[in-house]
Parts: sequence; C-alpha cells; structure tokens
Amino acid sequence: MKSRSEVLAVIPARGGSKGLPGKNIRSFAGLPLIAHSILFARMCPEIDRIVVSTDSAEIAAVARQFDADIPFLRPASLAQDDTPMMPVVQHALSAIENSQEVSFQFVVLLDPTSPGREPSDVAQALDRLKRNPAANGVVSVSKPDFNPLWNCVIETDGWMDDLFDGAGKFARRQDVPAIYRINGSLYVWRAEFVRTVRNSWRESGKHLIHEIPEARAMSIDTMDEFRRSELLVQSGLVAFRWLENPQ
Repeated sequence: MKSRSEVLAVIPARGGSKGLPGKNIRSFAGLPLIAHSILFARMCPEIDRIVVSTDSAEIAAVARQFDADIPFLRPASLAQDDTPMMPVVQHALSAIENSQEVSFQFVVLLDPTSPGREPSDVAQALDRLKRNPAANGVVSVSKPDFNPLWNCVIETDGWMDDLFDGAGKFARRQDVPAIYRINGSLYVWRAEFVRTVRNSWRESGKHLIHEIPEARAMSIDTMDEFRRSELLVQSGLVAFRWLENPQ
C-alpha cells in the first residue's frame, strides 16, 4: 500500500538547449541557473519532495552540488526539442510514485528558466487550488508592459487594422479589459490530473490564474533575456531571498 504525501516539485532541465546552449548550468547572479530553483523549492514548506528531471549527466552533477534529488535520468525520448512539458512531468511523477511507494496529491512545476518566484507564490497557488475543487490547476500569469487588445494591429490590404475585433471601440487605454500572459514561472496541478491528462493541459483542464509582477516574470531562453534578467537581480530590482544564504 502506498503512503500519501502532499506536494511533489519537479524541476525540468533538458541538456540540449538550442537558443542558449548550457543555459541551465550557466552562472546567473553568482550561481548556476538551475540552483536558483533548487534553493527556492527548499524555502517552500508546502513542498514535500523536490526532484530534478534531466537527461544530462553534466546538469545532474551540477544539481547534486546543491543537494538536488535526481533519482533517475530522463529518457532521451522525453528530451527532444519538440517534447511537450506535460509528458516530462508525468514521467517524473510516475517514476517517483512507483519507485518510492508513495502517492502525491499535488505537483508543482518549477522551470529553471523562470527563477523570479517567491515562496508566497507557491503557498498562495496551492491554497487557491485546494479551495477550488472544480479546478485542475493554477498557472502563473502577469500583465505585460503593453495591452495587446489595445496596442496590437495588423495590416490588411495596405491599411492598418485591429488585431482583435472590437478593439477600436475603446476610447482610452484605461477602459480596456486587463490582459494576462502565461509567464512559465509556476504551475500547480492536482496529481490526479497529471496522471490522467492525455492532451494539452490547456485543452484538458480548468485552471485558475495566479498573478505575479511582470518584473519577476523572467523567461530565459536567449542571451538577451539572460542578461536582462540577471541585471534585474544584480541591481536589486528583483530580490532572490535564497542568495542571502545559498548553502
């Protein structure tokens, strides 16, 4: 009989990045990028187990320097350029539950390329999911610096046209409905949803949003994004609490 545990955190780190080779172990604000997610997860008392899912022995070695738990290497079939994230999370959940004889209730996905989270984000997202039984998950979002509904246009037959029908009816920017973007910082799902979903999580489930400030909504896939995000941390505009005592 499997024992019950509440929250599993999965940190995915594929070795074959094309946009920014070696990004997961590149030094970012004084630590390998993946280390920020490992140290962050340890600051979240709600998380019971933290695992790194990687296909790379080099990434695994770096992660272990920060006492990361790497009970398996991800199969190459789940580490391709076009591999969706959900099968990676499903594999991690299944591998841990089957090998450890444990059953989790919730899964938290922490992408290393979006390190601008705070422990309160995990706590609030989990609390909201627990209080909404109809929801399958909570996804972090932020308000972009511009509102696409108000600002975005296309060219039609040589003339400027609204990208969204009806956008021209708004006379002031302040009247436009708020728009959010999925920023990749945090995903929290019910474990049962992860076990059973077969298609895209966006097509299969009902999700709530958890808003974080746009300044913390980092997404590091290119060198420009890497440098801009690092500058935010180095300048103190975004604070990483775990940097006060990284070990």
